[in-house]
Amino acid sequence: MSLPFSSYLSIYLSICTFIYLSFFLSSYLYILLSIFLHIYLSIYLSIYLSIYLSIYLHIDIAFFLSFFISIYPSLYLSSYLYVLLFMYLFIYLHIYILLSIYLSIYLSIYLSIYLHIYILLSIYLSIYLHIYISFFLSFFLHIYLSIYLSAHLYILLSIYLSIYLSICTLI
Repeated sequence: MSLPFSSYLSIYLSICTFIYLSFFLSSYLYILLSIFLHIYLSIYLSIYLSIYLSIYLHIDIAFFLSFFISIYPSLYLSSYLYVLLFMYLFIYLHIYILLSIYLSIYLSIYLSIYLHIYILLSIYLSIYLHIYISFFLSFFLHIYLSIYLSAHLYILLSIYLSIYLSICTLI
């Protein structure tokens, strides 16, 4: 028994729409998330460190605090970013799975058994591929940001401390 042309067209359009929407949503959410977190963390670090360094630092403990502050916020913020990124990826995967369940129900009603099995396998494989890629990217981003933030904070702290110590020695 062959299917009419409208059935083939609906199958083709549903598959193309599903693939396009999943790719578009994943790339758009990842770019937005990375830009938002980068801006938020840079503003938060600059305000927090400027207030903290201008109020609480003392000459006797300046070297210990510079070492401690250069390592602790970078590790803390990179783990915080890792948790946020994992949470957003979990929400995205939840939406993705709901869409795939909806499509699988729709396709199981209107399409034949063999086509339904083929599409379910492709959805299943795409979800698992996306999960593995997201874990790899989040792990890589966690390591890269911890190294980058610790180096960046150490440079900023050394500049602020040298200015602060030069001002204190002048007074």
